[in-house]
Amino acid sequence: MKNSSKNNNSKNNIKQNKKSFNSNFFPKNTSTSKNNQFFSNVSKNRGNANFDEGEKKNSNFSSFKTRKPFNKSNIEVSRNTRDIYQEQANKKNFDDWIWGKHSVFETLVSKRAINRIWCTSEIFSSEKFYILLKDLKSKGVLIEEVSWNRLSQLTLGATHQGIALQLACSKTVSLEKLINSSKNKSANPIILALDGITDPHNVGAIIRSAEAFNCKGIIIPQRRSAGLTGTVAKVAAGAIEHLPVCRVVNLNRALDEMKKNGFLVIGLSGDGQLSISNFHEKTPLVVIVGAEDKGISLLTQKKCDFLLKIPLKGKTTSLNASVAAAISLFHLTSK
Repeated sequence: MKNSSKNNNSKNNIKQNKKSFNSNFFPKNTSTSKNNQFFSNVSKNRGNANFDEGEKKNSNFSSFKTRKPFNKSNIEVSRNTRDIYQEQANKKNFDDWIWGKHSVFETLVSKRAINRIWCTSEIFSSEKFYILLKDLKSKGVLIEEVSWNRLSQLTLGATHQGIALQLACSKTVSLEKLINSSKNKSANPIILALDGITDPHNVGAIIRSAEAFNCKGIIIPQRRSAGLTGTVAKVAAGAIEHLPVCRVVNLNRALDEMKKNGFLVIGLSGDGQLSISNFHEKTPLVVIVGAEDKGISLLTQKKCDFLLKIPLKGKTTSLNASVAAAISLFHLTSK
């Protein structure tokens, strides 16, 4: 009996809870039609909600589908960038590079031809290197003081110990020696001077033409010019072994020195007033060839006794620097 009474009480409690749930969930005084309408609306809303969720999923899926190739392309770009960097690192030729304090010191002492030196300020001012580096700098070797990190970038993370150098493919001569040797070889020698030509292919081609037209030497400034690298030697096709090359700290001071020794300074410029075919001077000459984009600098133009132009008949307004040098040497040496 007690159990049956308990069951009845529990059933009553369930009914009361159901009533309270319905009264809370559904408003009072609502008809069943309204309830049905409500359920239909709910089902519709649910349907819409399901549709919206489906749309969201679809949209998410579609956006995922549209993002997926983008991510792929990003990955491919990053891979390509990494591959290019690695390819560049592999292509960088360190055959003519030497780094490390002991290795560089022995190279400097042995008087090998050097194109360029990079070192930290601590190494430059050190007792072991200061005199050697200062002497090389006065002879036209380009010496750059750089940070430790910059040197690590240049050597691709090698153990450089604060100094590295690049060997030159040929030894250089002093300006005084170049002047004397050229005058000993010819009464009217021609020497080329390069102003701001940084492309090693152009420098190599100019050296090749200069040697072919019996030029007596070539002057290359310390800065704003390609050095005597392996690329220059390759493009010169062996001519660099037969042509004296002088590297100077300051080109304009070198031109002043050439003038003192009887040389006439002429510059090749598209703005020149005199055609090279009408130039008939018989005297030692220094022919200045400027960069393709900027030409001869204004300060160097002021050092020129003549500005000569090569007459052009087509629509092209300028020539490649090495081509201009070859044409001018042909005209000047054929007279």
